[in-house]
Amino acid sequence: MSFPKEFLWGGATAANQCEGGYQEGNRGLANVDVIPAGKDRMDICLGKKQMLEPDKEHDYPAMQGIDMYHHYKEDIAMFAEMGFKVFRLSIAWSRIFPKGDELEPNEEGLKFYDDIFKECLKYGIVPTDLLGNMGDGAAGMFETSMVAILVASICALIKEYGGWKNRKLIDFYERLVRVLFTRYKGIVKYWITFNEINMILHLPFMAAGLVFEEGENQKQAKYQAAHNELVASAMAVRIGHEIDKDNQIGCMLAAGKTYAYSCDPKDVFKAMEKDRENYLFIDVQARGEYPAYAKKMFEKEQIKIDITDADEKLLKENTADFVSFSYYSSRCASTDPEIDTTAGNAFATVRNPYLKASEWGWQIDPLGLRITMNELYDRYQKPLFIVENGLGAVDEPDENGYVEDDYRIEYHREHIKAMKAAIEEDGVELMGYTSWGCIDLVSASTGEMKKRYGFIYVDKDDEGNGTLKRTPKKSFYWYKKVIASNGEEIE
Repeated sequence: MSFPKEFLWGGATAANQCEGGYQEGNRGLANVDVIPAGKDRMDICLGKKQMLEPDKEHDYPAMQGIDMYHHYKEDIAMFAEMGFKVFRLSIAWSRIFPKGDELEPNEEGLKFYDDIFKECLKYGIVPTDLLGNMGDGAAGMFETSMVAILVASICALIKEYGGWKNRKLIDFYERLVRVLFTRYKGIVKYWITFNEINMILHLPFMAAGLVFEEGENQKQAKYQAAHNELVASAMAVRIGHEIDKDNQIGCMLAAGKTYAYSCDPKDVFKAMEKDRENYLFIDVQARGEYPAYAKKMFEKEQIKIDITDADEKLLKENTADFVSFSYYSSRCASTDPEIDTTAGNAFATVRNPYLKASEWGWQIDPLGLRITMNELYDRYQKPLFIVENGLGAVDEPDENGYVEDDYRIEYHREHIKAMKAAIEEDGVELMGYTSWGCIDLVSASTGEMKKRYGFIYVDKDDEGNGTLKRTPKKSFYWYKKVIASNGEEIE
């Protein structure tokens, strides 16, 4: 069996990395808006240094992104030309509820997303169709839209309530999802509650707006905040199914198998612990309860989480319909402190001597994707959705803005081969694949533009200079061929 005929090919973006327009349409200030480029970025992402208002000393790349706020028609037209069947985007919470705790949503913010979905519909989105009803369709047809609701918090919620450390945010999040599920009933079928929920452990301010006070038990704060998100996620699943029984609501993690550096049992055990650290939250979202190893870890670390009987019931009865994940690289663990590590991504990892690495130290491992898919499917027995996968690289455009990015084509080709093998040979159920980012955008980890992922080149540099002109790269035409052939023509 090759890729299923209903397979959802497409691309992914995130509001905080592409939209811009941070002061337009009555939008509120989000935590991601005030994460600067430069030397202070990581300390702020980690919650070590507080920044809840912009200053004049820093540059804030998320405030402009690639200005998709004013270019979305052009961008969606180019996605349609590639033949996307699905477009994964995120809805900025601060556009819908600028302060987060309002009783009524911001109509201007909703109107912006109305317009985006209308533009998708113009190119043939059939949002009420079930997966098996795609038919042949014309080139450039969409099947449906999918939205990832990013947990990017709102500065006002952080100032007033302490962000996701406070259970009150569950109520505010409930208000958000009710508005979105109601407004986009029959328009959006696939939803994700929290983007890369496990990143709260690694980049707590960027992922969930967490800021730590001096002397605060950070582990306690992270896991309590994560629990509040898990309860909010289960509530979203319940509400989404109540509003529209056809809604499919998934969870998402930043995934990547952790290998043992050696066959030393200590290395194997450490690799298992690293994997469990990232699977913990998905174990709850997909299975409906905290696993035994998590409870023991809480006990050992003296972490006391406020979990009510109502929480446990809600989690148990409202598990995710599918498991989505991002995959960029595998990881490696060793108990030997002398082994070299690489910073690549937010996950510190031992260098794997069998793998090449990108310019930013991300270890390239297509087989690792197949291994990760198998492990996730074995663990959860739920459909999988790869919602982020791509190569960040420096592109050198010619005088017309055209980029011959054979290195990106090779990266995607080998990962698609691994996906196909997992489906054909291993029996993994995979719903779709949305490349990250289908258009150049601001890098989340570094705040750079030069770290490019897209099939479409955007004329903007790290200093914010450029025309913002969009130009298809060589990979644009390659991916168009891949989609048209349903993954059969990948050379």
